[in-house]
Amino acid sequence: MRHAVLSLIALCLMVGCKQQAEQSPHTEAPGGSALVPVQTPALPSLSPAATPSAAASAVAAGGARAVSEKTANYLFDYGYPAQAAAIPKLRAELEADLVKQRALIAQSAREGKAEARESGIPFNPHDRSLTWQVVTDLPGWLSLSGTYGAYSGGAHPNHWFGALLWDKAAATRRKPTDLFTSEKALSALIRADFCAEIDKQRAEKRGAPIVRDSDDGFSECIDPVEHTILLGSSNHQRFNRIGVLVAPYEAGPYVEGSYEVTLPVTAAVLAQVRPQFRSSFAAAR
Repeated sequence: MRHAVLSLIALCLMVGCKQQAEQSPHTEAPGGSALVPVQTPALPSLSPAATPSAAASAVAAGGARAVSEKTANYLFDYGYPAQAAAIPKLRAELEADLVKQRALIAQSAREGKAEARESGIPFNPHDRSLTWQVVTDLPGWLSLSGTYGAYSGGAHPNHWFGALLWDKAAATRRKPTDLFTSEKALSALIRADFCAEIDKQRAEKRGAPIVRDSDDGFSECIDPVEHTILLGSSNHQRFNRIGVLVAPYEAGPYVEGSYEVTLPVTAAVLAQVRPQFRSSFAAAR
């Protein structure tokens, strides 16, 4: 399942509305116009708490982290890039989350197996994955996107997204939208362009123009800030892109998969950045 989930995602933050990838593992191509995905190498388990008792693998190179465990009850994957591993406090937080996520899938699988036994039905091993990837690494910030995948015996697996924005100067994690005066203000500025791009992608997937219809929730304009907001950069110095990742079922039926939109930081958006963070942003050119 984890391979299917990851293949659905090609994270991007390029100027305009086309989806491409960004800095390692979304690395900007020469010239700064197109972005292409690359793989980040992984690092072995270093702590006893992260050592699996069942079959597992962890690969080392460049400080990144990748853990893969397979037992009779579950499959578990967790990874984060070298840029995150290089920040001790952030690495500690991610290692704690790794332990937490492993415990959750182990418990879920045990309970699922017990329920299957009681019901007299076959048990399908559970699956859980979380992979963090670099959106952009700036002098003062590290912006990561997370792809979560899960399967617990239903009709199909599902996936959703997360964002991790690390303030290097303050040594703390921040929510991307907290850098703006308010989520409402940000939404008001980007929603029209966001919905126009979503409708363009919907039309491509459905083979027909999108018509606003109150009876069809999958044709309505959704609020971008209710989904995963990412901050990205084309110059590796300041944020000048805003990405929005929309999980399956949110903008369309499951079969359509996820949606990804990248928008430029405009002068109007820049004006809504909180004063203490404004020097970290620039209007896209």
